[in-house]
Amino acid sequence: MAGEVIVDALPYIDQGYDEPGVREAAFALVEEECRRYRPTKNYLDILPPLNVTAFETSMMHAEFERLQNRLPMETMSMKRYELPPPPAGKLNEVSAWYECVENSHAQLEHQAVRILNLQLMLEYCCPAWQRYLESLQDCERIASKKLTALKQSLQEVNWQRKSLQTKGGEQLRNLEAKWVALVSHNYEIEQACCLAEEYLAQLKEYERNQLQNAPENQPEPPEEAAQVETEEMSVPQEDTQENVENMQEDTQEINDKQVEDDEGSNESSGSDQGHQPEAEQHESNEEANESD
Repeated sequence: MAGEVIVDALPYIDQGYDEPGVREAAFALVEEECRRYRPTKNYLDILPPLNVTAFETSMMHAEFERLQNRLPMETMSMKRYELPPPPAGKLNEVSAWYECVENSHAQLEHQAVRILNLQLMLEYCCPAWQRYLESLQDCERIASKKLTALKQSLQEVNWQRKSLQTKGGEQLRNLEAKWVALVSHNYEIEQACCLAEEYLAQLKEYERNQLQNAPENQPEPPEEAAQVETEEMSVPQEDTQENVENMQEDTQEINDKQVEDDEGSNESSGSDQGHQPEAEQHESNEEANESD
């Protein structure tokens, strides 16, 4: 997002800000950035030109010109409060005396107004001032409530930031520990792979040396090899005949023993069962011989 600022500082969990030299290093980085920064355009182009004489009155303009010309300030005129007589050349003129009389009337009226203002102030000044003080107290009370609410909201924001940064710090520490464990495990795996590669290289080198040092195996002639194979596969006929006779004798002994057992069992079973017919006994003996 354009204009987005990613804040990667966590002041509640970061350490080392109070160590000597950290603040100086930060100021040095800021000064270096300010020295290297060269604006490519005037960022005040969007604003209208500054008009410094917008709030000047004619009196202020005249005063600024006087200060610029280094002229002394005019003294306060007390002429309106004076009661001068007519000039010496106009002592016999009635109009001059009328002007002096009118001036004296104006001065008297001005003093009468001042006296009236003082009387009104003595009568209404204290209640008006008390009302003004009450208004100021109300304003101060409202401002204090706003200030308290702002401080409370600021404290809540700080506590929230501290809680979030503390949780983030724990997650960062856990992730850092996991990263260290994974890096260590990867290092161990890499080390084991290197050892396995070295072992395989040694085995290959050993097999190569064995092949180089071993004598060459010469194959036997075809006729001799065929003769040896025939001798190994052939079995003497006499030995085979003897084996067959021995098997027949063993089978006959087993059959005789079985017959004796059957006869003993028939005798012990009683007269109800009777004796087995000789034909059936002969057939069973023949079946046993055939199976053998």
